[in-house]
Formats: sequence, structure tokens, C-alpha cells
Amino acid sequence: MPSRRLRVSVALLAATGLLCACGTTEASGGAKAGGQPVYGGTLTYLEHQPPTCLYLPAAGFYPNGGLLNQLTDKLTWQDPKTLKIEPWIATKWEINDDASEYTFHLRDGVTFSDGTPLDAEAVATNFDVYGKGNTELKLPPAEFVNNYDHSQVIDPHTVKFFFSKPSPGFLQGTSVIGAGLVSKKTITLPYEQQCQLKNVIGSGPFTVAKQVIDKEVDLAARKDYNWAPPASKHQGRAYLDQIKVIVTPEDNVRVGALTSGQADFVRYVQAYDEKTVKAAGFTIYAEPTRGVNNGLYLRPTNSILRDLRVRQALQKGTNIKEVVDTLFTPSYPIATSVLSHLAAGYTDLSDKLVYDPAGANKLLDEAGWTTKGSDGIRTKDGKPLQLGVFVSGPQPLSKQTLELVAQQWTKLGVKLEIRPADSGTQAVDIKTAEKTAIQHGMVGRADQDVIKSHFSKENRDVILSDDKKLEQLLGEESSQPDVAKRNAKVAEIQRYVLDQGYAIPLFEEPQVYGGAPYVQGVAFEAVGRPSFYSVWLSK
Repeated sequence: MPSRRLRVSVALLAATGLLCACGTTEASGGAKAGGQPVYGGTLTYLEHQPPTCLYLPAAGFYPNGGLLNQLTDKLTWQDPKTLKIEPWIATKWEINDDASEYTFHLRDGVTFSDGTPLDAEAVATNFDVYGKGNTELKLPPAEFVNNYDHSQVIDPHTVKFFFSKPSPGFLQGTSVIGAGLVSKKTITLPYEQQCQLKNVIGSGPFTVAKQVIDKEVDLAARKDYNWAPPASKHQGRAYLDQIKVIVTPEDNVRVGALTSGQADFVRYVQAYDEKTVKAAGFTIYAEPTRGVNNGLYLRPTNSILRDLRVRQALQKGTNIKEVVDTLFTPSYPIATSVLSHLAAGYTDLSDKLVYDPAGANKLLDEAGWTTKGSDGIRTKDGKPLQLGVFVSGPQPLSKQTLELVAQQWTKLGVKLEIRPADSGTQAVDIKTAEKTAIQHGMVGRADQDVIKSHFSKENRDVILSDDKKLEQLLGEESSQPDVAKRNAKVAEIQRYVLDQGYAIPLFEEPQVYGGAPYVQGVAFEAVGRPSFYSVWLSK
């Protein structure tokens, strides 16, 4: 029996039109014999958080993916099983020996939803922005492009890209969410305008029909769409007529709406709700993100964490297994390195992640944090061993994870100050190591460059590092065209990051969805964002 709060919340959403019966309406014609796909119907998809800025290179936030994967196409498609890069808008390509020149040949007849052609000039215009940014329009460059120099339009269906140094990750980069292709009308807008959904003009199988800011987005199938990846069994327009994306922050409301038939598909099923979804006869999709693991990332420019012994003590004093066993399910594999075991260049470093509280206490003693106050927290020169961290809204059970780690660290004499994700000072304080000593996060990408994206000062710079050696290693990785040597460099970086105490990996973070049994054909990109192009309803 659902709780009163759940019944009231679902009823309220239904009354305001945010949960409607459209998710339970049969697809046109009903399911055909033999389970053949049918056209028509509306998919009601509940999202945990509203979309943020939709400027493509800055749009990696997972709630954005449920929209952008339906609105935009990419030059290439990455098979989520084999991770092989295959044709999409580009029919073929050539790469020179040192991966500093790429030539792409494009499909004919592809258009954006505003009717303009998706030709070589449009692709060049997109990637000139993605590769270098645009200071006048305040557009930052994309983290999936390294060493970009310029583009050259050879003819309407051929475009060539040049790089100042080898850029071996570029081919895979043309398949990621941030490489979605948009019309020249979109890509020439200033940052603030490109952030807005109404200005995203793509060539994808759906277009935006309606938006209620921070509440709902309705997508409508594009009738003339006919350029899916050749590897797709489904060609032509999408099966669905419409997708209703509804922002539903409360976990119990999302799950209750799914299991009661008011929603068809939901993202962000919490670990503690997986059993409920399965027991109701619904499907759990736990999709891997193949990148830098969910973990705590320690900032060495913080005055306390500048001491390597303190960082190493926090590593040793964190019981990763207890965190995973207490809060999560088998959908969340325990971390054995900085990277997921499915990530390119992964190496097993579980021997460096052994829980050792005695060793942790010894290191803190050696670092001079020997006196304990009445609250049991260590002090040094009158200063408490206290470190700040913000709850990370996108990460599953971030608050509970941090609270459990805080309990573990209290036993060492360390206080972890946990600040709410919606703190008014978060946007500023999270950029300062002294105020935010630790960041809770992860990043998904099925390419070796994911480790650079996370740690490099050129990209996310999650640890706000001043470590020149680390930056050098990351630069070497991103410019190494030999795959074996590149993987070896990724392994070296993983060891270095752990040896320097910059990371406490916790678990391999999946994207967890729940789906009704009649929702057929759901697909995911290599890092877990959904594609609804081939979805059909078998009711």
C-alpha cells in the first residue's frame, strides 16, 4: 500500500497535468502478433532533476542526455557493447598515422529541424566551436577535443580537421553527447542562449513541442527523419509519436508512478527502490558509465590536505566495502581503481584501496595531528582536523554516502563537514580548496581521455591541482596515438593519483532506470544515457 505522501504527490502531479494517462494509452494499432514494433503512442519519462545548460560541450549532466540524445545526431556512433566507433552522419573517415588529421565523408540529404542542410560547412562550424570555443560568444571549448587547430571544408560532403599535436581521442569524441550537431543558427548564439532548450536545433528523431521550465518537456517525432546509424535495425522515423519528460524529484513519487502505471520509464531509481520495482514486475536497467569512478577527490592545495600523509590516511581510513554493502546493491560494483573495470586503460589497483585504520592513525600521528579535543577531533597548533564537502546532487545517495564516510573518519579523529547541495555559497565555495577540501563526483566516457577530463586543469580540474607532473602525464596520455602505449599511460596515471592520495574511489556508478514491461526497444549510449528512437509500446 503506497504511503499517504506518495498518494498525495502522485495525485497532485496528475491534477496539474504533469502526470497524465498518456503513458498508459495503447500505441496506435496495438501490439502486433509476434511482438513486431508498432508506431504511435506517448512515452511518459520521469527525470530526477531538471535539465541545466544545453550548450552541447557543457551538457554532459545526465538529465540533459534524456533530451539531447533525442534531439541531436553525431558524426559517429559508438556501439555500447563492443565500444567500436561506427558510421552515422559520417559514412566513413580517414585518419593519418599520428592522429593529427581526420577526414570525414558525410551522408547526403540530412537536414536540421529548421530545414537547413547538415553539410560539411555546418559540421566544420560546430567543431570549430567545440575545439576552440568562442570568447566573443562566451562559449567554452569541449573537454572531448584536445589539441584542435582548424577545420577545412573540402566539398559539401567532406570535412577535414587538423590538430597541433596527435589527438587520438577525437574519433570517439565525435560520438559523445557533447558532440551533438546543431544548426548554424544555434551554434552562432551566445552561451546564455545556447543553454536554452528552445534554441537547440538538431537533426535528431524528435523536436521540442512544449516546455514548462524545470517541470516538463514534450518531444514530438520528426516525420521526415531517415538517417539513423546504419547499424540500427530500425530506420526511418521514430516509433513513438511523443515523449513527455517530467521532472519528478521525489524518489518515492517516481517509483510509485511507474509501478502504478502513470509513468512508463524513470531515471534514477535509488538502490533501496530496486527491489520494489522488480517485485512489481518491472525492469531495472543498470547501465555502466565506463569512466572515472564515484569517489571522493582530495584537493592538495587545501592547507590540511597539502600533507601527503593526511591524504593517504583518509584513503586508508575509508571502508569502501562498508559503504557499498550498507547503501547500495550489486548494480554498484565496488571500485578497484580510479577507473571502472570497463573503462579503457583500466588497471586493477585494489591492493592500494585496503581498509587500514591502524595505518591511517599512524600517518595522522606522524603528520602532527596528535592532540584530540573534547569532541574527539584531532588538532594541530590549535586547528581542528576538519574538512568540507558538498553533497553532490547528481550522485546517488550522496548525502548518505558522505554521512557514512564521516562516521568512519570520526573514529580517526577527523571531522567531515557536509554541506547541502543547494547551499547559496556552493557555486563559489566549490571552486576554492580551502573552503571545499573534497569533491564527491564521477565522470563517464568510454575513452582513455576520461581521466584527463576529470583531473586536468584544462578540463574539470576536480582536485584543483598544482601538480605539474600529473598535468604532464595527462597531456602525454591525450597525445599518444599508439593504443598500447596510451593504455599504459592511463595505468600510470591511475597509480600516481592513488599514490598521491588524490582519490578515494568508492564504486562504479551506473545510471539506473526502471521501465514498464511493455516498453520495448530501449537503448543506451556507451555511458548510460537513453535513446528512445527505437522504443515502442507493446500494449
